[in-house]
Amino acid sequence: MVDVARARKLAVRIREIVAATLETQVKDPRLGMVTITDAKVTPDLREATIYYTVYGDDVARQESAMALESAKGVLRSTVGKQTGVRYTPSLAFIADIVPETAGRLEELLAQAREADARVQQIASGAAPAGDPDPYRVPRAVEDDDEDDEVVAADRQGA
Repeated sequence: MVDVARARKLAVRIREIVAATLETQVKDPRLGMVTITDAKVTPDLREATIYYTVYGDDVARQESAMALESAKGVLRSTVGKQTGVRYTPSLAFIADIVPETAGRLEELLAQAREADARVQQIASGAAPAGDPDPYRVPRAVEDDDEDDEVVAADRQGA
């Protein structure tokens, strides 16, 4: 039977174990400033996907990815020892693109703010295209007794 809550708890524990192991045990010089952002475990607890970010340029990202791949065995054995599950999940590392996506969204929001400011500036000096008061005002009807008498006479004659 699949227990999704157990998979989530195991994912959190794996994330903590991998982060601590990278900090204390893995001494690969290629490993840059890596931050483990998230971990997901399949419901059958056989595979774990670990998301990470690397501070630096593309070269640092590529070197850190190679270092993580080479340290996969050490990390998996540490996860197996510290979690105590029957089958230690296989680890897969995926670079997290959330920071780049967030940066792109910030750029787009800045562009939208600039466009809104330009529209507001143009609108502040604009005048209405039609009448200043576009709503119809009911016209004032004067009570003419003569008109009423003519209408009443027409009705009587008809």
